[in-house]
Amino acid sequence: MPNGTAGQPFFFKDCMLSAIATGRRAQNLRELRDILQNIDAGCIYYHFWGGRLRPLFDEPEFNNDFAAWCKHSLRDDIAAERLSVLDPMRFSSLENLRDEVIEIIEERLSESEMIPWAQKDQQFSFIRSQIVVFETPHRISKAAELAGMIPNVSSSSIFYHFIDARRRTGDGRDDFTTWLSGLEGDYSSLVAALADVDPYFVTLRDLKAQLADVFAAHSSVLPTEGNA
Repeated sequence: MPNGTAGQPFFFKDCMLSAIATGRRAQNLRELRDILQNIDAGCIYYHFWGGRLRPLFDEPEFNNDFAAWCKHSLRDDIAAERLSVLDPMRFSSLENLRDEVIEIIEERLSESEMIPWAQKDQQFSFIRSQIVVFETPHRISKAAELAGMIPNVSSSSIFYHFIDARRRTGDGRDDFTTWLSGLEGDYSSLVAALADVDPYFVTLRDLKAQLADVFAAHSSVLPTEGNA
């Protein structure tokens, strides 16, 4: 049974983002803007979220690939700063996010007398993502079990259920919220606390810790009867 079915256990899944080259590259901001206008929306998703699942040896300076490229390949600190503050969680769709990225780039182009070019080996390569989902042995039947289970699941599982879920569900909710809504009892305070967690400007490790804290803080006051 899928998560969100009333009265059913919560089945934890894991995932990975498979990177698919599009063959399209940009060497300056104008080319970046032009390609962004019609590139597959999966590219927007990958370049904002894909870094969360890529192996990294240190904390990234920027949360999205567009900002990082502007900084390190174009040496355009202004464009990098403006793109870096974009939070995809604040946009209702990838198309709206695409429009905002394009608007920022166009504004920067209008300000620049000279357009910087990246070296040929530092072009921006557009990557499209495809999510691959795996089953796991982890499952719970009561909301109070979330606090104990979260530390045991992988960070990529957190990505799947708390981040990727928002583009899979028609109402843009994470899987935990959807599941809680199908249980008997009042989970409104926990749902509200989950809604306050913004996963974008933190690492998956930190997000996992935040969720563990939220579930732990509410575990003592969660309903204990029926499906709860």
